[in-house]
Amino acid sequence: MGGNGSPGSKEGELDILTDSLHAAYAQAFAGIGRAREVFVPQMTPHEVGTITSVSVGIAKVSGLPGVGFDELVKFPGDLYGIAFNVDADEIGVVLLGECQHLQAGDEVERTGRVTDVPVGDGLIGRVIDPLGGPLDGKGPITSSERLPIERPGPPIMNRALVSVPLQTGLFVIDALVPIGRGQRELILGDRQTGKSAIAIDTILNQRDQNVLCVYCAIGQRAASVAKVVANLREKGAMDYTVVVVVEGNDPPGLAYIAPYAATSIAEHFMEAGRDVLIVYDDLTHHARAYREISLLLRRPPGREAFPGDIFYIHSRLLERATHLGPDFRGGSLTALPIIETEAQDISAYIPTNLISITDGQIYLSPTLFELGALPAVDVGKSVSRVGGQAQRPAYRAVAGDLKLAYAQFTELESFAKFGTRLDDHTRKIIDHGQRIRAVLKQPESEPASVPEQIVVLVALTGGLLDGVPLENVRGAEQAIRKSAGDIPAEIRKRFFANEKLSESDRKVILDAASKAIAPFLPKPESKGTP
Repeated sequence: MGGNGSPGSKEGELDILTDSLHAAYAQAFAGIGRAREVFVPQMTPHEVGTITSVSVGIAKVSGLPGVGFDELVKFPGDLYGIAFNVDADEIGVVLLGECQHLQAGDEVERTGRVTDVPVGDGLIGRVIDPLGGPLDGKGPITSSERLPIERPGPPIMNRALVSVPLQTGLFVIDALVPIGRGQRELILGDRQTGKSAIAIDTILNQRDQNVLCVYCAIGQRAASVAKVVANLREKGAMDYTVVVVVEGNDPPGLAYIAPYAATSIAEHFMEAGRDVLIVYDDLTHHARAYREISLLLRRPPGREAFPGDIFYIHSRLLERATHLGPDFRGGSLTALPIIETEAQDISAYIPTNLISITDGQIYLSPTLFELGALPAVDVGKSVSRVGGQAQRPAYRAVAGDLKLAYAQFTELESFAKFGTRLDDHTRKIIDHGQRIRAVLKQPESEPASVPEQIVVLVALTGGLLDGVPLENVRGAEQAIRKSAGDIPAEIRKRFFANEKLSESDRKVILDAASKAIAPFLPKPESKGTP
């Protein structure tokens, strides 16, 4: 690659330098391919510094001139911290544990490595903290590989289109706001509107779907996390799930690193060619933990006291979710970040940040929640910018009519509340919309399979349920779901294939549904004898 200059000449030196640069670039771009990456700690000269001050969750340290940004440093008592502020005279360290035993003057050592986490099949079925320590009392974690918690997202050229749906088992999402494998779909809503319930139901529905799940609980109450883990165990979902937990009373440093550690665990499986679902519950607590750290380290605050790089901490996290191309084993990582709004304000700082990062959002309405329409998904404010391309044709055939009819119903419903006299056409729209809402209601932890959903949706859009009294719709829906097993096998195969349902297929489905709902139809009044 070099020129013709002699080794001792300036031209020869330039050629040697050029060759070295090309070699460095080649090595760097080879690393970007990142088919598999094993973290090897770097050797570093032994340096010992001292603590100058300690606050809640942070410490100021001097005497470590060679420390790097994000490097792990060791404190007395096997406590670790991350070098966050690297200034000329001292460094600000985010502590990853309880710091009551620390005091000014204690020694601090460099480790020469960044924070990493154990990965591998040994974590499946376990409950761990962000550093990989066990929290379930089942002994130490068995893992022969570790990955750094902060890793670059896959390059654009390594990614493929989202082409396979991720079934949640929920009618309202799979039909109207579909999610694809490799997508990032935000779940947001006010406190206590069922955000976590949607994510947990999605995890439960991945049983026998060849999808591994990672549930990252950030800043939740211990009782809430224990309830979720018990539910996953009871339903058999822990057989394919890893739970990463940082509680509300844990140091802010652990809350900050938790989603990154969980993502590295999920990426290990994705890079092995597997499909993974990760749930961040929730990123509101993550943003607040980062704000607390930043203010303690005296970083300049911006809007709502959040630091200026709050967007970057979430964008670099969610950019790691993707669908890899076939040359990179074709795995996928689907992210469901959860965010909490206040007073239904989705235009607040953190919600708007995450809406701009993700590929769509599922908005939960407190009004629908109070009405008992659970899951309380507001179809008008919810959107999926990617999942529709991966949606199965059988769903796509009914989703358009369903969404239009439901939108018309919500517009006209307010008139009916005031007793306004309505014409027959408007009355039919409202009656049909009430049946749609009744079907979209779904009890928690009862996901529906693909054949069950399609049969019910075809019957709903075909108008079969319009003749069923509203109080009997729930029973009629259950009967239709049971009738899905009577549909011929060749038609059920088309539910999962990339094929549209023919008119004859729809007729078979409607005939089976008609027989199933017959007991729920109003009985004709018998004419009495005079």
